[in-house]
Amino acid sequence: MEITAYLKTSCGWSNGVRAILAKYGLPYEEKDILKNPEFRAEMEQRSGQRLSPCLVVDGQMLPDISGEDLENWLVANDRIQRSEAPVEVPINSSCQNKAQHVA
Repeated sequence: MEITAYLKTSCGWSNGVRAILAKYGLPYEEKDILKNPEFRAEMEQRSGQRLSPCLVVDGQMLPDISGEDLENWLVANDRIQRSEAPVEVPINSSCQNKAQHVA
């Protein structure tokens, strides 16, 4: 499975996505949209919107997704079998500053 994750350095939703990727040991390329404006522009062009996180899984764009949404999508699309293993952070939590959710 090829995964590109457009994430923020620190954000509840981005941390939730990272937690799910780690929970299932899924390798991914992280593109930090705060540290690199080119990644943000790329994300906006590919997703058609400004909200993050966005992931591309085997060519399919999953825009504005939480860790919970990602886990559900992966299960529903037969990419993983759901695990009840705990994660270290909430997987569906906003950024402390809600304005951080909008890129």
